[in-house]
Amino acid sequence: MEAGRVLLYLGLFLVVLGALLLYFPKAFSWFGHLPGDIRIEREGLKVYIPLASSLLLSLILSLLLYLLRR
Repeated sequence: MEAGRVLLYLGLFLVVLGALLLYFPKAFSWFGHLPGDIRIEREGLKVYIPLASSLLLSLILSLLLYLLRR
């Protein structure tokens, strides 16, 4: 029963996130461009390591999951 509820909330979250990305693509243009994100661009090589963006996303998702479990 609990697994079904988690999957339902996860599905709703993904639908909302997908709609935001589809209709408002500039809303997430900050991802990968925060201070602390590593970008190496050379001829024939592009490396993106979004450390700060990943930490912020993890913090937001952890907070959402905490609030959903309450």
